[in-house]
Amino acid sequence: MGFFATMPGKGVRLPLGLGRGTNRPSRPDKKSEPPSIDAASQEPRMLKRQTPLPSKDDVHVRFAGVSKTFDGTSKIVDDLDLDIYRTEFLTLLGPSGSGKTTCLMMLAGFEPTSGGSIFINGEEVYNKPPHKRNIGMVFQNYALFPNMTVGKNLAFPLEVRGVDTTERSQRVARALDLVQLEGFEDRRPSQLSGGQQQRIAIARALVFEPDLVLMDEPLGALDRTLREEMQYEIRRIQRNVGVTMVYVTHDQQEAMVLSDRVAVFNEGRIQQVSDPETLYEQPDAPFVSEFIGENNHLPGLVSEVSDRVVSVIVGNARVKAFGVGEFRVGDASTVAIRPERVALSPEPGLYSNEFEAVVNDIVFLGDHLRISVRVIGQDDFVVKISNILGHGLVLPGDRVTIGWSALDCRALALE
Repeated sequence: MGFFATMPGKGVRLPLGLGRGTNRPSRPDKKSEPPSIDAASQEPRMLKRQTPLPSKDDVHVRFAGVSKTFDGTSKIVDDLDLDIYRTEFLTLLGPSGSGKTTCLMMLAGFEPTSGGSIFINGEEVYNKPPHKRNIGMVFQNYALFPNMTVGKNLAFPLEVRGVDTTERSQRVARALDLVQLEGFEDRRPSQLSGGQQQRIAIARALVFEPDLVLMDEPLGALDRTLREEMQYEIRRIQRNVGVTMVYVTHDQQEAMVLSDRVAVFNEGRIQQVSDPETLYEQPDAPFVSEFIGENNHLPGLVSEVSDRVVSVIVGNARVKAFGVGEFRVGDASTVAIRPERVALSPEPGLYSNEFEAVVNDIVFLGDHLRISVRVIGQDDFVVKISNILGHGLVLPGDRVTIGWSALDCRALALE
């Protein structure tokens, strides 16, 4: 039986399947050895990285106590400390006005710092102009010269650096090969698609073989399909060249796809710097858990602390969660749980957190369903289930049971 999709608020008829409780994104709590729990640490296991992180002993860029103010009062960047390692792909991620682009502009030399120091290869660069920092730059608007051919656009940074004609031609050819646009030398930017223009902008940033490449929301002007294609293309190029890249975006998915590490900014400060999986699975602060992906947040008071598991009273219910930081009984906390980690109609007793809920709304989103329920005093608790057979029939107004593992949710201290 297939799906019967209706407008939001009128319900989606889910197909009958092999039984209840088939949406089990997380682990049962009551097995003797949960399959994704490290027995030594009792913490959720993480996926193994396919490529190792760059060496922390080889710092390429260092921000040391850097601050920036435009009016002498409000700090756009506030006492920033950050190390960027050689050959890594680091993304500065945050909402508008969080200070991420200002950090990039200070690193490029387009904006002076108001305090602190920036080091590149161990050398402080406060008095070094942009063209002497050996940095490639890719802008959102591409910044290609419309009156020049592609070949001349790529040759321009080589020409101003005094590279001879023969070497220029060879480097331009290698750059076009790198971005898979061989044979485009004689075209003008107006004859290229948006994605091709962006590739040329990337090639121009790499053609003079810089130590460091900075990218300021370079995919913002592209449509969704092309943007997703270019994310993988940029990652391929960075890995092939082995250059250090610092990338600014407000797009979470973009940061997840591209990065070795992500620095999450808010109000001029870094909230957390981690690899993408750690940011998603183990946020250290409420802002990070809210900004990265989608989370349900259940505010309450700590009632019990046992090793790393914290019990939080939410409404009239007790929620068990993995504690982040130190807690004492009576502390205010918010429990964060990802919608995809919540099971719909699990077998009774399977999870340490199981509650009766009422379905408010169901939205069909293609590969998954977004179900809004009312539970333990929360009116818009979200459950995501995959678009597969086996969920029974659920419609708005139905009473259902939801459940999740204590190790799939995080107890965070309120800021």
